[in-house]
Order: sequence, then C-alpha cells, then structure tokens
Amino acid sequence: MRYLIAFLALAGAVVSALALHVHYSTGPQICSFNEKWDCGMVNHSPFAEIYHVPVAAIGVAGYVALAGLALARWRWLVVAASLVGLGFALYLSHIERDIIMVWCLYCVISQGIIALITLLSLVWAALTQLGKRRLKNSA
Repeated sequence: MRYLIAFLALAGAVVSALALHVHYSTGPQICSFNEKWDCGMVNHSPFAEIYHVPVAAIGVAGYVALAGLALARWRWLVVAASLVGLGFALYLSHIERDIIMVWCLYCVISQGIIALITLLSLVWAALTQLGKRRLKNSA
C-alpha cells in the first residue's frame, strides 16, 4: 500500500508542477478550454498564492512529503497529512467554484489524487491496526 500511495503522491507532485508552470507562464495554456475551464485564469488569480508562495508549489512540496511519509511507513502521519491536504484542496475547489467560477483541470486532477490518497491511507492505517489487534489477541 505504501508504494501505491507514494506513486500517487509523485503523480500529484507532477500535476502540481504542471500547475506551477502555468502560474509562471504568460503564453496560452493547453489546459484552457473555454470560459469554465481555464488553468491560466485560476493560476493567475489572487488566490493562486499564499504570502507570495504559489499554491501549486505548496502542492508539490505536500505531495513529496506524503510520498516520503508513505515510504517511511509512517501511516498515521500519512493519514493526518492527507486529511490536511484534502481539506486544503476542498477549500481551493470552493474558491474555483464559488468565487472565480472557473475550473483548472490540473486542480481537479489533484483533488482526485489527494482524495484517493486519503482514502487509501485510512484503509492502510485501519488494516495495520486490525493486524496488530489480531496478533495481540492470538498471543
């Protein structure tokens, strides 16, 4: 399970890096389809930075950290970090839907990845806990 979570986290880092590229790019974007799907508009909005740090860069760092935690088998830290990441991603989706009213394809893909990582990390931690209980009860 840790390898799957790490793989998904690295995929999330790649998606976030693509969004970061859009953030610093001034040319037309391949992920800008119409007035409702425009990565450039989202990544150039005032909500694309927190204290001058691009949200996409925070995403890259967060996903790399999740991969490292998963590979280190720190299950409960993966659960905690992925829940924080999911909460942040849901907040950003709210910004896209209700304030900017434009969606970023990379952001939506990232939302799916962090949701999947959160679900898998919860299953991983729960299965580990069940295994420990069974071992304790059989001893």
